[in-house]
Amino acid sequence: MSQKTPIVTLTGVQKYYGDYHALRGITAEIGQGEFFSLLGPSGCGKTTLLRSIAGFEDLSEGQLLLDGRDMEGVPPNKRPTNMVFQSYAIFPHMNVAENVGFGLRRSSMSTEEKRRAVGEALEMVGLGKFGARAAHALSGGQRQRVALARALIMKPKVLLLDEPLSALDKKMREVMQVELIRLQREVGITFILVTHDQEEALVMSDRIAVMFEGEIAQLADPETLYRRPNSRRVAEFIGMMNFLPATVLPTGPGGGRVALEVAGLGRAELETAQCPGGAAIGEAEIGLRPESLTVLYEGQSAEGGREAEGTVREVVYYGDMTYYDILIDGAPSPVRVSMRNMPGRRVLDFGARARLAWDPRAMVLFC
Repeated sequence: MSQKTPIVTLTGVQKYYGDYHALRGITAEIGQGEFFSLLGPSGCGKTTLLRSIAGFEDLSEGQLLLDGRDMEGVPPNKRPTNMVFQSYAIFPHMNVAENVGFGLRRSSMSTEEKRRAVGEALEMVGLGKFGARAAHALSGGQRQRVALARALIMKPKVLLLDEPLSALDKKMREVMQVELIRLQREVGITFILVTHDQEEALVMSDRIAVMFEGEIAQLADPETLYRRPNSRRVAEFIGMMNFLPATVLPTGPGGGRVALEVAGLGRAELETAQCPGGAAIGEAEIGLRPESLTVLYEGQSAEGGREAEGTVREVVYYGDMTYYDILIDGAPSPVRVSMRNMPGRRVLDFGARARLAWDPRAMVLFC
């Protein structure tokens, strides 16, 4: 993603609740018009950070700028933000139009201007004909759209989303992910999403901040996070990754590359860019995503002879995909392999012998 002018700037942000250190020196910039996600397990500080941006939590230390303005002492209703809560907070005694227009009740706009603004907001979220419907008659997905319309009608510069899709079933959640992406592109404002769902963050975001224990472990675009995680902890949290022990060899190609002997796979040469101090000779570990290992069928061979053999220890069939756990000869534990079920491609049986192709370009070195 090209560099964008920051709309949110966080510098050395700290938050304490008594002795509990909830945010630990958060520093980041979020660009105008960016779809930015805070991703991490429960208790990592992502919602605390979102609420701090909104003004519902005071910072213990550090600085928060919104559109270049210091937010110290600025209450939530005076900030250029609006928030969509996990519960949606829809008023049950109001109809859809009244819910959406609630924030305009003290506005100087005329009645006709408010009616027009409510109509435009409802059209924006695909509920143009639902204005008169009672709030209690809405589905989960419709309530979520009403909450979005109510936030957007105030024309914030930053929209804050606190796990807004967590209450929806899987299919509706996938539909709403696409709708949120479309909506964000149309309105062009900054969205900051809090989620613990890795797939949701990968699908929706321009950039993602992965958080653990009040700190940002890695901040990058989705592809970089997935393909080049900077630590085993990030790699384990973002999708599925296989880990194999390796040995960094004393002689190698040099020039930012290192030679390894990988358990079950053999010799490989990798870049060491992700190791700031260089790769020390001795024990290390490599990571491989399931889709970067390929089952070879009769008549197929691997490029460069990079093949390994093993035994199928588990088969999980998903219709479009089959996932295998294969214990490679010489490896300490099975690796997960994902294969798309193409026409004519048979599914291997439990206990079958299998040949695997691997590519060192897909390996991640943890040193």
